[in-house]
Amino acid sequence: MRARYGVPLSLTAAGAAGLLYSAGIEARSFRLRRVTVPVLPAGMRPLRLLQVSDIHLVRGQHKKQRWLRSLAGLRPDFVINTGDNLSDPEGVPDVLDALGPLMEFPGAYVFGSNDYYGPKPRNPARYLLEKVQGRHGLNGNPPAVGVIHNPWEDLRDGFDAAGWLNLTNTRGTLKVEGMSVEFTGLDDPHIKRERYAQVAGGPSGAADFSMGVVHAPYLRVLDAFTADGYPLILAGHTHGGQICVPFYGALVTNCDLDTDRVKGLSTHTAEDRTAYLHVSAGCGANRYTPFRFACPPEATLLTLVGRG
Repeated sequence: MRARYGVPLSLTAAGAAGLLYSAGIEARSFRLRRVTVPVLPAGMRPLRLLQVSDIHLVRGQHKKQRWLRSLAGLRPDFVINTGDNLSDPEGVPDVLDALGPLMEFPGAYVFGSNDYYGPKPRNPARYLLEKVQGRHGLNGNPPAVGVIHNPWEDLRDGFDAAGWLNLTNTRGTLKVEGMSVEFTGLDDPHIKRERYAQVAGGPSGAADFSMGVVHAPYLRVLDAFTADGYPLILAGHTHGGQICVPFYGALVTNCDLDTDRVKGLSTHTAEDRTAYLHVSAGCGANRYTPFRFACPPEATLLTLVGRG
């Protein structure tokens, strides 16, 4: 009997240890990545941009709150929040508390689907199935029914009161260290809320630098931003794959972006133009799948420098 059940018990123990590590250790091992991006016009001084994304805050996640508050010590020139702040309908006060010190800096934000709707239990294997079938979010899937509606208006009001720009299918401009930075933002393509026609046309030419901001990096959006001439696009949503294979990488992106660009800095080309793309792996996870493996939670400090 020992020989018969030795291997299955070993596999069960290994699986349990993996779940314990991914949920209890790696999912709480927050870290900061630093990236340099040569996108500014020649002669502009460098700008330090802090990107936070996919916080998915659940009440009681005090370590995550403390870590987010500590990021203010970086003294960024400005902050971009690329959405999915919530994973708890009662989490708005904790999100505003966690981001409070960062809201003392100039900033802008877009929302993701989890800001609008509460999460539901879901089999993680469905992400692989949807990848094979070419279905992602509401793009090919039927609309969700019976979903929880989050109090996203309270989150919006808190960000707006701090002076952060709401980039929901609109443009906005910040003065950063005497320079004018223009943003073009979209609502979440994952649930078909983006309206690119409302912001199409590319940089206005009135600012020193322009960039695109969106939660989910769907190819149709990346193509539009790039073809319109934006030199930099920021996104989140993918969680970096969340559950990755060591020495291989991500298996899914939860959108139609390829896994080679699931997180970090890359480029995107459309209509003979090329833009830099930065996808944040985010610092949280859906409350019903609170695991990360070979993909620790993160925020990113991007130093924007002159081209060439």
